Amino acid sequence: MAISQKMIAFAERSSWIRKMFEEGAKLKSIHGADNVFDFSLGNPDLPPPAQFATTLQKVAAEAGPGRHSYMPNGGYPFVRAALAAQIGNEQGMTLGEEEILMTVGAAGGLNVILKALLDPGDEVIILAPFFVEYNFYVDNHGGTAKVVNTREDFSLDIAAIEAAIGPKTKAIIINSPNNPTGQIYSADELARLATVLEEAGQPIYLIADEPYRKIVFDDHEVPSIFQAYRHSLVVSSYSKDLSLPGERIGYIAVHPEIADKGPLMGAMTLANRILGFVNAPALMQRVVAELQGVTVDTEIYTRRRELFCKVLREAGYQFVPPKGAFYLFPKSPLADDAEFVGLLAEEKILAVPGRGFGMPGYFRLAFCVEDEVISRAAAGFAAALAAAQQK
Repeated sequence: MAISQKMIAFAERSSWIRKMFEEGAKLKSIHGADNVFDFSLGNPDLPPPAQFATTLQKVAAEAGPGRHSYMPNGGYPFVRAALAAQIGNEQGMTLGEEEILMTVGAAGGLNVILKALLDPGDEVIILAPFFVEYNFYVDNHGGTAKVVNTREDFSLDIAAIEAAIGPKTKAIIINSPNNPTGQIYSADELARLATVLEEAGQPIYLIADEPYRKIVFDDHEVPSIFQAYRHSLVVSSYSKDLSLPGERIGYIAVHPEIADKGPLMGAMTLANRILGFVNAPALMQRVVAELQGVTVDTEIYTRRRELFCKVLREAGYQFVPPKGAFYLFPKSPLADDAEFVGLLAEEKILAVPGRGFGMPGYFRLAFCVEDEVISRAAAGFAAALAAAQQK
């Protein structure tokens, strides 16, 4: 067979979201889209803020030479300077344009970082449950992913992380607010993690994946990674806070005092080019430079989160209410989470088994859907739970 055996294996491992998408398409063709309750995809449904359309039209209309030409592989200097000011405020630290690199979304940013850091056989710690692509990104660049479970409430298990660190550990990826749990790691947790990394006897980079930073609930705050640990990088995008996932615009920010900052920035800039990204999209760079501090109306996600928690609580599910992002990650009432997701599908409810995120026994629900979809699914959630309890 011409197809890579590794890719065949990867396709099988990453197939759960695709399977639910295909199941959803089948159910919608049979019952009609309005009669299927699709919570499978984390695709933000809110429109971008009004300022986005105005800024896009203005920037697109600007004439002049070089508006659509190549620029430095790290991005326009004026764009990087604008982001440095905003991210510096978020992280509580002064940043300059030399600490920012524009990327093709957060996914592109993670691949750029790992390409720059990893030698063959280097290990990267990832925390379960995790965004499914992390495994593949690490493998892309010759590394080995080492999975460490979080605690029952999805907070950091510092002792387990410490036990997983070995001579080949090069980095750890954290995602807060987390996909799929909505957990936010506290400042105390990050401080304890930093102590473990500092005492490891070798430089270990902390990579913070933060696309949900601005979607938080109940007055929670996302602590500064830079305040916690010197050898840290933040990677993020405008996919969630501006609802622009299809525009593929993101960035990397590095701690001003990170080890080997000059060589690291040089390696990441080169990686941006040789991975085929070349540079982040020119038009979107100019647009987001003018939208720093602007976000979608996150109160809508707050309302949906409260509604969904009420629906699940009244039905009898066990779950940890999310502190951020737009996901719930309830416990499966069956040991086999895929079997229970099948029961939900019989009620025309689409969810994703927890095993797809490295944690069997749970299932993920995305609440980037209309409120009515959540409300109308209530009877189906109750029926699926009753069916599971009879098994």
